[in-house]
Amino acid sequence: MKFSFTDEQDMFRDTVRELFADRCPPDAVRQSWDNDDGRVPGLWAALAEMGVLAVLAPEAAGGLGMNEVDLVRILEEAGYAGVPEPLVEHVAVAVPALAEAGHAALEAAIAGDSTITLNLSGEVIVGAAADAVVHRNGDTLHLVTEWQADAATSIDQSRRLGVLTDITAADPLDGADPDLAFDRAALGTAAQCIGVARRLLEATVEYVGERHQFGKPVGSYQAVKHHLANVKIALDFAAPLVYRAAWSVAHDDDPVTRGRDVSMAKAQASEAVDLAARQALQCHGAIGYTFEYDLQLWLKRAWTLAAAHGDVRFHRDRVAAAIGV
Repeated sequence: MKFSFTDEQDMFRDTVRELFADRCPPDAVRQSWDNDDGRVPGLWAALAEMGVLAVLAPEAAGGLGMNEVDLVRILEEAGYAGVPEPLVEHVAVAVPALAEAGHAALEAAIAGDSTITLNLSGEVIVGAAADAVVHRNGDTLHLVTEWQADAATSIDQSRRLGVLTDITAADPLDGADPDLAFDRAALGTAAQCIGVARRLLEATVEYVGERHQFGKPVGSYQAVKHHLANVKIALDFAAPLVYRAAWSVAHDDDPVTRGRDVSMAKAQASEAVDLAARQALQCHGAIGYTFEYDLQLWLKRAWTLAAAHGDVRFHRDRVAAAIGV
């Protein structure tokens, strides 16, 4: 199988990358920690205008009619930029679920007039900013529009967590597959892990090239080179698995094969971003622990994403079950 992207996919990725660089620099990510909703003002509307929110919506419903292979690069760039918006929850999961159910809320979702989050495993991401929640109840998905939630602790303040305590209004999303919704969430999170790991690696390579000890750049020492080379190897191993999983979600109707591919990707991406975070902190030394230094924005995102929608152990067990081990 040839792992390559079309010129159109590359152009879309580059355009979104430029938008994130312009509208979501580190200062904006940092500011989102202090905002009531944990988001970047104006970014959601800009993403809607560019069509990012409509990637997985069918053309007949006003969407772009694209698939997960197109979306996965966008989510990777979101991870790289540290974007605090609920792109995985809204774009990768809620929008296609609404489309599959033929729900009227799809129009507002792709126009950027609403924000939808998830409750697939007991936690709601960015609950304070959400207008609705895609909630799993057994083998059924529901769109919850009225609810009560208690705040939960999050080490990444741009990913506000809450736990649903009461649901007072919900519509069943008939036709939407809850297992597919979970696979989409895990895939999107894996893609973001790749982007975060890339950012951590680049920041660390730059730092060890500038920091001097004993009259030499820290990065000139073999031990440091080995640490960062191991991160690059982990990234190069994980990224193709994420791209393969995107193809499986988009094209493979076998839920076992699809779930296997997604779990392989999420397990490896979680390991890669965890390794990138540990080595970044190690190579930066004391400055990496400071709140004022931007590294902590991506460290905390790495730790939250590595555990979100299934940690390494969960996904390894899922792969083992899929292959009969």
